[in-house]
Amino acid sequence: MSGFFSKLFGGGGEKSAPAFETETYKGYVIEPRPKGTSGTYNIAGSIRKDGDPDGPSHDFIRADTFTSTEEAARFSIIKAKQIIDQQGDRLLK
Repeated sequence: MSGFFSKLFGGGGEKSAPAFETETYKGYVIEPRPKGTSGTYNIAGSIRKDGDPDGPSHDFIRADTFTSTEEAARFSIIKAKQIIDQQGDRLLK
């Protein structure tokens, strides 16, 4: 019955973004989270220290757009690796 009311009042209609596999790189965990708008997807994600799931993280989003979430996720990993290489230990301070 609650499904009926959530549909009636607009709740539950949103689909959550698909989860993409995380990748570990140089002691950091990269979680790609492409952002979709108007049929395109931006590079976006989160970087945190490996072994510290509750520690600080660095969220990023870039203007590059792709037509599929899979491509945007793949390039999100590439961009995160570049951020890690450029900022190193300064990243989460």
